[in-house]
Amino acid sequence: MSDFSKALDVTVSGLKAQSQRLRHVSENIANSDTPGYRRKTVSFESEYQTGANVTRVETGPVRLDQSELERIFDPSHPLADESGHFQGSNVNLLIEIADAREAQRSYEANLKMFEQARQMSSDLMSLLQK
Repeated sequence: MSDFSKALDVTVSGLKAQSQRLRHVSENIANSDTPGYRRKTVSFESEYQTGANVTRVETGPVRLDQSELERIFDPSHPLADESGHFQGSNVNLLIEIADAREAQRSYEANLKMFEQARQMSSDLMSLLQK
């Protein structure tokens, strides 16, 4: 495997990991008003490929945030208990927007690296053809 292929492989793994992270962030935002919904988080792990001598980024298991659910007072809600409270979600929109922005910037950085490796490979082929 050439160095260009290795670089492309690493950046592609980063692109996939950040897109999966962004998917979970968007699910959290979409379910922020769902009663009892727990925020999903994803971690990143490095995966070493022995034959290719490359370390790639992989997403770890999806975990549910175990922080306390918000208690909301609304006696008219169908899920309300005798005191008029029900459990909301533990999604904080400010945190989710910050996570989405970070995932977007990481995705863009990986995309830029992919484009640069592809351009260098193309330039090298042009030089070799002369």
